[in-house]
Amino acid sequence: MLPPLSDLARDAGAAIMEIYARADLGERAKPDQSPVTDADHAAEAVILAGLQRLTPDVPVVAEEEVAAGRVPVVAGRPFWLVDPLDGTKEFLRRNGEFTVNIALVEHGRLLAGVVLAPASGRLWRGGGGIAEEVAADGAARRIQVRPVPAAGATVYTSRTHGKYSDLDIWLQRQQVKVGERKIAGSSLKFCLIAAGEADLYPRFGPTSEWDTAAGQAVLEAAGGSVRREDGTVLDYGKPGFKNPWFIARGGMS
Repeated sequence: MLPPLSDLARDAGAAIMEIYARADLGERAKPDQSPVTDADHAAEAVILAGLQRLTPDVPVVAEEEVAAGRVPVVAGRPFWLVDPLDGTKEFLRRNGEFTVNIALVEHGRLLAGVVLAPASGRLWRGGGGIAEEVAADGAARRIQVRPVPAAGATVYTSRTHGKYSDLDIWLQRQQVKVGERKIAGSSLKFCLIAAGEADLYPRFGPTSEWDTAAGQAVLEAAGGSVRREDGTVLDYGKPGFKNPWFIARGGMS
């Protein structure tokens, strides 16, 4: 399943980059006042059509479809979670830190996920205990989380939602030795931890399941974890598809 999903993510990424090259990105506000662009809708249309061809009987929960009130019933069955353009604000800032996210869920757990960063061409995918980074030419290399460096953990936070007071309090309580702090948008943070480029991403703010599913699938396949504050694994198919606070870890206990 991962190779065709990778191709589908790249097709969606191509649609995004075509719009990214325009002067007018088609920005407008959704009912909740969050931004959406022509690229969000173009990429979602590509992904929905592709998933219909691949798995016609598997429902798809996609961000813009949900925003439009089209929410399939997924209880007790596998389903796809799709964020066609994770990091719309980063897209509007034209900083390259946005991703395409596609994940498959069954019984609340992640079976597979693909994350593409269209601006850089980096693609990460994971499932069945195997995580890879795939270059634009199709060359794949295995990735895994790293042990925490002696100098301390590299900690990621979100540019748009990071709350340093909450983060500082948590790091102090957990006695985490911090070597470096970094900021990145979208699901890139999960993938960079999976690739051994960072160690920790505590999220103390609201997210939806489509924001995290694909990145979590990659990170878990690379040997990392995403857990609630109480230590339980972040699962999927929750009411309203909303996530609680969580901690994404690489090779940390």
